[in-house]
Formats: sequence, structure tokens, C-alpha cells
Amino acid sequence: MARDVSDSTPIGSKDELMSWMAAGEKPPSAFRLGTEHEKFPFYTDDLSPVPYEGRAAAEGRPAAGGIRHLLEGMQAKLGWEPIVDAGHIIGLAGPDGGGAISLEPGGQFELSGAPVATLHETAAELDGHLRDIKAVAQQHGIGFVSLGHSPLWTRAQTPMMPKSRYKIMANYMPKVGTRGLDMMFRTCTVQVNLDFATEADMVRKLRVSLALQPLATALFAASPFTEGRLNGFQSMRSEIWRDTDRARSGMIAFAFDEAMSYEAYVDWALDVPLYFVKRGDTYHDVAGASFRDLLAGKLPQLPGETATISDWANHLGTLFPEVRLKRFLEMRGADAGSPEMLNALPAFWVGLLYDQASLDAAWDLVKGWSEDERQALRDAVPRQGLAATVAGRSLREIAREVLALSRAGLARRARLNGEGADESGFLDHLDAIVTANRTVAQDLVTRFETAWGGKIAPLFTEVKL
Repeated sequence: MARDVSDSTPIGSKDELMSWMAAGEKPPSAFRLGTEHEKFPFYTDDLSPVPYEGRAAAEGRPAAGGIRHLLEGMQAKLGWEPIVDAGHIIGLAGPDGGGAISLEPGGQFELSGAPVATLHETAAELDGHLRDIKAVAQQHGIGFVSLGHSPLWTRAQTPMMPKSRYKIMANYMPKVGTRGLDMMFRTCTVQVNLDFATEADMVRKLRVSLALQPLATALFAASPFTEGRLNGFQSMRSEIWRDTDRARSGMIAFAFDEAMSYEAYVDWALDVPLYFVKRGDTYHDVAGASFRDLLAGKLPQLPGETATISDWANHLGTLFPEVRLKRFLEMRGADAGSPEMLNALPAFWVGLLYDQASLDAAWDLVKGWSEDERQALRDAVPRQGLAATVAGRSLREIAREVLALSRAGLARRARLNGEGADESGFLDHLDAIVTANRTVAQDLVTRFETAWGGKIAPLFTEVKL
């Protein structure tokens, strides 16, 4: 989650909210992609989680730096602007909107990548980021593991980052679901942000990506462990989202209504309760309040305050549907994973959504699925993965077809690297998963039950970034 937007321009009508979204429209020649990915830091000597301020020396264990030291080290290495909350550095902003580093509530370390034109560029960005962060982390005895769910630590063992909005969210989550705190503190994802050209283009891309988001969940499933044991799921991260906060998450069935538009999404967003309103450096806890009241200047907790662009942008960033609409579309269904999988996620969606022929063919594939079928698929995938079915077909069968569409779309884009290769090679790991009919999660389970002897510790060596 990147830093909050700061724009105090007043905004006073629903039409202005819709216009703000529409301002994201771009001609296809200007389409970009931005990849975001999270990872769990841990101390390599005892596999414990990393607190913000680090840890003190104890018997048999040296003192070590913490999350703050990682951010300060990356600031020194990159020269990026620090993002500060109540005196604590909680992120870094790259120059000229060129990406950011931020923290999730449990210390998950996130890169929000810069908007780039090709998958080759986002892969290079990932390589550079991992090289830099590992160099900094090694000085403090810290390593990283990239999975969809924290594999070892209890929620009580997981530290909380000093970010004001997270205190508000942590207080509110138990009121609206049973798994919200697990989502905050014990999950990691990879997502890609993609552009649209017109309202109609946004609607088509939103529908296709919503329908196929469970397929992405299955392909990228990598969270079969909880507190050092098997949890019975291929994607525990996805299962957690099923009972986090149903008012602001899920498959948003209204997107498939004939009247779907910017206005329809705005109407839904207006009815999702607020978490906070930020004024200056202060986050005001208004959890459960109505954005409609803020828009009208009638928010009981902040009498006389009216909405700004910042309020709207920040509110949209606290909505968690499977695909999120802001001034671009965010694909939100995948577990984090290896560098190859982190690169495969944007490739999967770029090939489908940035090539018109592939987009149209994908819509033809999913348009006959009913709301009940889409929801049943989404509910089945966390446990069943590629074995889940929809409309009488296995998800593995559908995956073959969809990956072929994505590969063809990337080939037609013909964005070549210095060796003359197009972007389709980034899909190779996904094709291998479908061919073998084994997800990352299933492979991890096998290793846990055989080579690892039922112990989770080897994961932190074998799956470490």
C-alpha cells in the first residue's frame, strides 16, 4: 500500500468523484503497468519476525536492527524521500512518482513499482529492488520469504508497524469480520495496476479480470502453512479475504450489470464505510462513518469538514474488491511468490487486457458464467486450486486456454528486450504449473511432508528470496 494521497482540492458532488476516475483514461499508446509486491522479513538466526525498532541482545542472540533500519538503509542507498508518520519513517517515495517502498501492518515490506511500459522494465525493477534490499538486510541478519501467508508466526508474535491508519483499521476489523487482523498482519500479495482507455474499456477489463481473478488465485496459490503447520488450503490468503469485511471486498457482482459505469462504482464506494479522514498529519478515526456525510459536510465526528480529493483517493484505497478501480485497475487475487512468479503476475494480466483480441476472446470465455457460478468458483479456489470447476469445466482446462490467450497477446505487443525476446517468456512458470497440474502450494506441501520431515524451518532457506 503506497503512501496516502495529499490533495486538499475541495470536492462536493458525485459528478466530481466520477470525473476524478475518468481522468485516468489514456490512449493505448500511453498504457503503463505498475507491479506491487510484498514479502515477510525474518531474522535468519532464529526465524523470528522483525519488529520496527529491532531487537535487544539476549542470551545466545545478538542485538539486531529492525524495519526502521531497513528503511533508513534503503533511503541512504536510493536517495528517496522518507515518508514519516508521527515521527516514524514508514516508507520511501521515489522521484517523480517513480514508485515507493511502504510497510504493511505486520512489517511486510512492499515495493510499489513505478509505472513502466514493458514487462522487461518491471522485471529489471524487481531485480534491482531485491539486490538493494538484500544488501541492506544482510547487515542486520534479516532475510525475506515471499508467500501468501505468514508460515510460522502467530498473530500475537507478529509486530505492528507505527502507522496511524493501521491502528484505526485494527480496531475496526473485528467488528466486521473474523479474519481482518489476519489479512492485515499475516498476508502478502503481488498485484499489477493497469490502465483503461474509455469507460467502456474499463468495464470490459473489470468484468474479465473479476471473472478470472479466481484463476489467478489458483495459479499463484502459495500459502499452505499457518503457524508452522499445514492449514488445508492452497491459498490461505484468499480464504482469509472471504471473511475480512464483506462490505468492501469480494466479487462486486454489480460490475456485470448492464448499467455498470463509473457512476455505479462510485455509488458502491460511497456506501462503503470510511476508516479515517486525514487532516494535515493527523488521522481522525471515523471508522464506520459515511463518505456521503463527509461529501455533504455533515460528518458527525468532524463537524464542518467537507471532502477533498485526498479523502476520495484515500477512501478508494481502503476498498478491497478482487479487482479495485481507482484511476486504473488493480488485480488483487494472487499470493506473493518467487521472483519468477512476481514477474508472471503482471505478464498474465498484460497479455489478456492490453491486447484487444485477447481481451475480447477472454470475455467470450467468461461472459456466460452466472453470478452464482463466479462466486462458487471464488469460494472453492482457496482450497481446491486448479481442481475447482466452473460451468462444467475444470479450472486447469480453462487455465490452458487463458494462458494461450495471454501469451498470444504478449507476442502481438512485440515489446522486445535487448536480446530480441518478447514478453511472453514471463508466462513460462505458469505454463509449467498447468502442465504439471501442481501449484506452488502443492509442491510446498509435498516438500514439507517428505524432505522437510514435517518441519517448517527448511522453508526459510529453500524459499528465501
